[in-house]
Amino acid sequence: MKTPDESHPIALTRAPGVVRVLFEGHEIADSGDALILQEANYPPVYYFPRDDVRMAFLRRTDKSTHCPYKGQATYYTIYRDRQIIEDAVWSYEAPPPALIQIAGRLAFYPEHVEFQLGDLTPAQTQALDVGEVIRHTDSGSGTSQAEHWPPNVTSPDPDHEERDVERPYRDIGSP
Repeated sequence: MKTPDESHPIALTRAPGVVRVLFEGHEIADSGDALILQEANYPPVYYFPRDDVRMAFLRRTDKSTHCPYKGQATYYTIYRDRQIIEDAVWSYEAPPPALIQIAGRLAFYPEHVEFQLGDLTPAQTQALDVGEVIRHTDSGSGTSQAEHWPPNVTSPDPDHEERDVERPYRDIGSP
């Protein structure tokens, strides 16, 4: 088993807020505990806890693949409203210790489902640069992984002293 390093980095971060998976307009996953795995130059992948996935619409298949970094993957087919999408979902049941957080979680191929972050529509979610969002989240050290975004409001000028202007409510109420 290979270990992620500078030549093939793998990072796990918690998705900001609630992430939903929609299949043909039907919600099949909804989680406030989704993880985002960013591996090397591949697109980010959401991993959902099984308890947050409607497993009634998934059936495990015989397909199995091996990733040198994440281990053996098992696959699931989506069955919903007479739609059958084979091997559209995967899971790593026993990944190596460096990626134990994804153990038993489910990931969905984005060509078969839509993702929805919080109150955004699936189209708005797709337009987001998830990599950019991840870079501005806590890296686990208590600090952002990138420079802070510029503020979208201005702070009051600390050198500006408010002059005595007409205050109709002065000296009213509690001291």
